[in-house]
Amino acid sequence: MAGRYKILLGMAAGVGKTCRMLQEGRAEAEAGRDVVIGLLETHGRAGTAGAASGLEVVPRRRVPYRGATLEEMDLPGILRRRPELCLIDELAHSNAPGVEHAKRYEDIADVLAAEIDVYSTVNVQHLESLNDQVAELTGVRVRETVPDAVLATADEVVLVDLTPEALVARLRAGKVYGHDRIAAALNGFFKLENLQALREVALRQVADEVEAKRLVAREPLGAREERLLGAVADPRPIAERLLALVSLDERDERVVRRAWRSARRLDAGLDVLVVRDPESAPGAAERERLESLRRIASVLGAHLIVEADRDVAEAAVRTARERGTTYILLGAPPPPRGLGRLGEALPMRLVRALPEVDVRIVADRTDRPDSGRGDTP
Repeated sequence: MAGRYKILLGMAAGVGKTCRMLQEGRAEAEAGRDVVIGLLETHGRAGTAGAASGLEVVPRRRVPYRGATLEEMDLPGILRRRPELCLIDELAHSNAPGVEHAKRYEDIADVLAAEIDVYSTVNVQHLESLNDQVAELTGVRVRETVPDAVLATADEVVLVDLTPEALVARLRAGKVYGHDRIAAALNGFFKLENLQALREVALRQVADEVEAKRLVAREPLGAREERLLGAVADPRPIAERLLALVSLDERDERVVRRAWRSARRLDAGLDVLVVRDPESAPGAAERERLESLRRIASVLGAHLIVEADRDVAEAAVRTARERGTTYILLGAPPPPRGLGRLGEALPMRLVRALPEVDVRIVADRTDRPDSGRGDTP
């Protein structure tokens, strides 16, 4: 039996996620529960530090790295302490090399497995499947991401909401960042239109989580497992199944993320198909791009398929029939050149060969956004 997991989700830094987590933790402590702070990031905010006053804190451990010393959450210390409830801030954080896990959300999984309840926090832009959408909305590519499954497995996801106007006012007052960072934030990630868009994304994300949990709760015990096993055993399209047809172009990662979100809304499986030229040995760049796709597919829980075939359409048709595909998503094909202009476009070939399958072209709305980390604590 695992501990209960509550995630406090916000649209951006400064909406009050950490303070809300601390307030709820304090209320639990006052009700008689054994509560500790496993990891707290105050970012110099006096209000956050004040909200933590009186709560026990598990000291951080010091990790040597490249001649420096970094401070990380002490996972073994928390497991030895064994509180009833542990408060762990910023679940998207990447740990220093040399500790048990690369990511803090993996540390949290160990804490939950030890039957310790956890309250944690995250901003919506850190969800892997929203990476492209956030880049399109804000022009910032967020590098620290977490699998959407982290939210899906939480017992409760709570939206900590604040109007964009109120958040901008907090920022101007120096309650989010130091005064030396305010101007840059207002002209960048914290533009009012960015915050308005992120708030809509956060509201929709929580609504999707609530709906998904409601549908699962309504299914008879074992029905979902039986249905999914049946879908695997019988490739005929008795249920929805999506196929993301992608190349090794970095921009096609957006097709995978968009397909995953569509699959989740349809409660469907997702396959990711890469078709490569069998007569061409993969170079270093191609291997690197394939490994990146493997990582994204693994994080999202998709099934990656790599086919060697000179005809992309034939490989896609063959895979779709084998996997019982009902939807194919792909990026817009590049303009044909040379004799290619005389042939039929890939989407039309798929439509003609698979009349029972819906084919959708995923638009590329990005203009090569800023490739910085885009972290917004």
